[in-house]
Amino acid sequence: MTPHPRRRRRGDDRREQIIDEALKAFADNGYRSTSIAEIADRCGLSQPGLLHYFPNKAALLEAVLDYRDRLDYDRLGFDQELHGKDALLRLAQLVDHNMHVPGLVRLFTVLTSEAVTADHPAHDWALNRYRDLQEFLAGALRAGIADGSIRREIDPAAVARQVFAMMDGLQLQWLVDPDNVDMAALFRAYIDELIAYIA
Repeated sequence: MTPHPRRRRRGDDRREQIIDEALKAFADNGYRSTSIAEIADRCGLSQPGLLHYFPNKAALLEAVLDYRDRLDYDRLGFDQELHGKDALLRLAQLVDHNMHVPGLVRLFTVLTSEAVTADHPAHDWALNRYRDLQEFLAGALRAGIADGSIRREIDPAAVARQVFAMMDGLQLQWLVDPDNVDMAALFRAYIDELIAYIA
C-alpha cells in the first residue's frame, strides 16, 4: 500500500530536518564525536525515532555527504561541458559562493580531515570526490588544449591537483581566521594568474 501523499511529505520533511541537523553536528564536532542521540535531540526525536529514518550513523553520514555533493555539483555544473578557462572560472565562482555557506565548508574540511584513515566511513567518499573533481578539471583542460585555448605543454592532471590543493588550503585558512583571509579574492587572483600562464 502506497503511503498517503501528506504522510509521505511529512516523512520527507523529517528526513530533510535530520540531514540538516546532522550536517551541523558533523561540521561542529566531526563524525566520530557526534552521537545519534545528539542528532535525535536536535531534531526533537528519540533515538529509535531517528533510526526509523536512518538505520545507523554511517547511513546518515552518507545522506549528508550526498546532499552536500549535490549542492556542489549543481553549482559547479558537472552536467555541462566546460572547456579550459571556463572550468577554472566556475571554480572561482564556487569558492566565492562558499564564503556564504561556512557550515558546508566546515563540514567538508572536518570530514575530509577525519577521512584520511582508511576505516572512516567517509574515506571512500573523500577519495572518489578528489578523483572525480580532478578528472573533471583535467578533462576541461584537455578540451582547452584540443581547441587551442590552452598551451599544449601543460600537464592537465598536475594542474588540476594544484588547483584543488590551493582551493582546500585557502578554505582551511579561512575557517581558522575568517577576518583576515579573503578566500574568494585570493583564489580568484590565483585563477587569473593561472589562466594567464596556461593560455
